[in-house]
Amino acid sequence: MIRQTNETAGIDDAIPEAGQPKALLREALQNAIFNSANFSSIATDANGVIQIFNVGAERMLGYEAADVMNNITPADLSDPQELIARAEALSAELDTPITPGFEALVFKATRGIEDIYELTYIRKDGSRFPAVVSVTALRDPQNNIIGYLLIGTDNTARKQVEADQAKLDQRLRDQQFYTRSLIESNIDAIIATDPSGIISDVNKQMEALTGCTRDELIGAPMKNFFTDPQRAEAGIKRVLNEKKVTDYELTARAWDGKETVVSYNATTFYDRDRKLQGVFAAARDVTDRKHLDVELEDAKSVAEKASLAKSDFLSSMSHELRSPLNAILGFGQLMESESPPPTDSQKESIAQILQAGWHLLTLINEILDLSKVESGKVPLSREPVLLSEVMLECQSMVEPQAQERGIRMTFPQSDTPYFIHADRTRVKQIMINLLTNAIKYNSAKGEIEVEYTESAPGRLRISIKDSGAGLTPEQLEQLFEPFNRLGQENGSEEGTGVGLVVSKRLVELMGGTIGAESSLGAGSVFWFELALVAEPALTKRESTIEGDDAEASAQPTHEPREVRPCTLLYIEDNPANMKLVEQITARHPNISLLTAATGNSGIDTACEALPDLILMDINLPDINGFEALNILREDPATTHIPVIAISANAMPEDIERGLKAGFFRYITKPIKVDEFINALSEALGFAEKDSAKSAQEPKLS
Repeated sequence: MIRQTNETAGIDDAIPEAGQPKALLREALQNAIFNSANFSSIATDANGVIQIFNVGAERMLGYEAADVMNNITPADLSDPQELIARAEALSAELDTPITPGFEALVFKATRGIEDIYELTYIRKDGSRFPAVVSVTALRDPQNNIIGYLLIGTDNTARKQVEADQAKLDQRLRDQQFYTRSLIESNIDAIIATDPSGIISDVNKQMEALTGCTRDELIGAPMKNFFTDPQRAEAGIKRVLNEKKVTDYELTARAWDGKETVVSYNATTFYDRDRKLQGVFAAARDVTDRKHLDVELEDAKSVAEKASLAKSDFLSSMSHELRSPLNAILGFGQLMESESPPPTDSQKESIAQILQAGWHLLTLINEILDLSKVESGKVPLSREPVLLSEVMLECQSMVEPQAQERGIRMTFPQSDTPYFIHADRTRVKQIMINLLTNAIKYNSAKGEIEVEYTESAPGRLRISIKDSGAGLTPEQLEQLFEPFNRLGQENGSEEGTGVGLVVSKRLVELMGGTIGAESSLGAGSVFWFELALVAEPALTKRESTIEGDDAEASAQPTHEPREVRPCTLLYIEDNPANMKLVEQITARHPNISLLTAATGNSGIDTACEALPDLILMDINLPDINGFEALNILREDPATTHIPVIAISANAMPEDIERGLKAGFFRYITKPIKVDEFINALSEALGFAEKDSAKSAQEPKLS
């Protein structure tokens, strides 16, 4: 039994009277303390040899009291490395050498210094656990040390809590670092404000944008850093009302006066209790984009002006070229059909004139067509198109040319009706272009094979294979270049080098692809692919009507008809064109021709002579043909007279405008004599029916 020391001297006073002797109560209290299982109590003699090893110590360390009492010191239960480290630390702290071992555990207690420290205890089974140990020196009445008391508690739970807390703290630091990194790595200036617009945080980009440090920015009103503070403040209020704002444009101003246009995007943010904390905003520098937008707008304007100028130029060029061509081809046609007929030598010369003239007209048309296609102004009417019908029409159009050259053509015979999603007119244009090329560049008495197959689900490939000389790989690469005839410029075949380019653009506009395969001596295969569509549902009546229309459209153009007796007024300022029409009408004695060189004189002549039909040029020296037509329509005496436009303005929009204005027909120069006479016959027939109808209507008295 350890003797009572000064540390336990007050126990008698602390024990109340309970009807038991104080000595018994004291003994019970001491036993309760030393035998507590919640902490270890180890008492040693002055040399450190264990004298008391309570139940708590047995539970914590796994030793029986008998195993350690009078055998070992507490140092033998501790981590040796920690004892060495403790001895070194104390030696440095107290400036005296201390031996590792028990002395290191009790040195401070021997000096009367309170000593509570952490160490690692080693259990009997070798396992370890952290403990907090309090060391007290036990003294006799003469204040001599007679032993030491080491009271320890298992610190594992607290250490685990500390470790968990350390992990949480580290995780929080990592999260804060990650969040900060995200904010700092953003290309936008990031600003966080409280609900009143006071800055609470910024990133480096905001510092660069304003030229201020983070400390200077935090706590300042955000609106102060923009050229329009009221608009900036309104942006904050809008975010608070609408929860977010996107693409709100502001101009930031740095302390040195530099201004930067920014796109402001913001949202509100809250704490975990959904309490509003403020506004989180990102301001992106869009100065370069604004400049680029202006540049793009300027470039677009320049391009539009250039496109308009190009269209105007092409339209003007077309007009200027068609006018002389009208005389060349018109008089050439008259000479070809002269009576008595020309001599063989004259026929050959006339044929050369006409061939060159028509080729020049083709070139003009194809250049205009290319211009329209490249500008994307080609009107397309995409619908289900029955391919077999288009094939028949194309076959009938090119077969005479093939027969003339002794070329055999083979078209597919299929019971399956294939419908492609395309513009019918443009598909015919593409097919005729490819077929014409296959004929022109084929070998003598060669072959052309047309076929179509499903190249992929929902796609149909139309192929035109010829038996010509073929193309080299270099020529294939240049195939779709404008005006590149691949060395055929000096050949016998005429061409422009434009047809394939136009075909390629048209195919692509209809969502398709086009290509070619060829090798020298083995001919070529030109193909294009378009989307397949389901057969449209038609009623029997609709099918019959459509079939009738198709059959009618497939009929060849009728022969020129003789014109019934009539008076024809031609308003034209070009003497050559006037002379041409005079000579054409001279071959028809039934036609009496009147002429006028200006719009106003033509109107006067029309009002006086009341002709059966009027031919009107559009570009007249005083008023244009549209103005003249309106005047004629407003006069009851001339409103019924059919007016046919004859003009070198041959762009599709020109023709459309003319027909909408009320011209009976719109004939483009150069005119084809047969078509011209047919148009006269149709107009006179229409006028005759209109007159008869008017005569039958009851007259109002």
